[in-house]
Amino acid sequence: MDHTIRPIKGSEYAVLEDFLYEAIFIPEGVTPPPREIIYEPALQVYTAGFGSRSGDDCLVAEVNGKIVGAVWVRIMNDYGHIDDETPSFAVSLYKEYRDHGIGTALMKAMLGRLKQKGYKQASLAVQKENYAVKMYRKVGFEIFDENDEEYIMVCRL
Repeated sequence: MDHTIRPIKGSEYAVLEDFLYEAIFIPEGVTPPPREIIYEPALQVYTAGFGSRSGDDCLVAEVNGKIVGAVWVRIMNDYGHIDDETPSFAVSLYKEYRDHGIGTALMKAMLGRLKQKGYKQASLAVQKENYAVKMYRKVGFEIFDENDEEYIMVCRL
C-alpha cells in the first residue's frame, strides 16, 4: 500500500487521541472499552501536552493525503518505562491499514530518528498475546522484563 511517512504538524496533535484509542489491544471476543478510557491518567501520559516536552517526537503515515497511523515517543513514566533517558513508544494504525507494512515502516523510521538524536535505546510495553509482538521483534526490540500479562521490550540503537 502506497504511503508517506512524515513528521506530525503541531496543528495535528489532536489526532494522537484517535491513535491512542486504536493502540489499545482488544483480545478476541472482548468488548472494546469506551473511547473515554483514553482520558484515564494512566493513558493521558501518552498524549497530554504532547509536543511541549523535550524528547516528544511523532511521525505519521498518510495514504492518499489522509493520516492513517502514527508512531510517537516520549520520555514518560508509562507501562514501558525503563529510565528517564529512554523514550517510550506508542504506535497504531486504523484497522483497515494494518498488515500492509505501514506500522513496520513507522517503527523503523522512528528508531532511525532516535538514533540520529543520540538516544541509546527505546522501550515499549505490549500485552503478550498482542499480534504486534512479532513486528516489534522484527524491528529490533527484545524482551527486557515481563509480568503475567505484558512484556517490557527494549531496542538498543
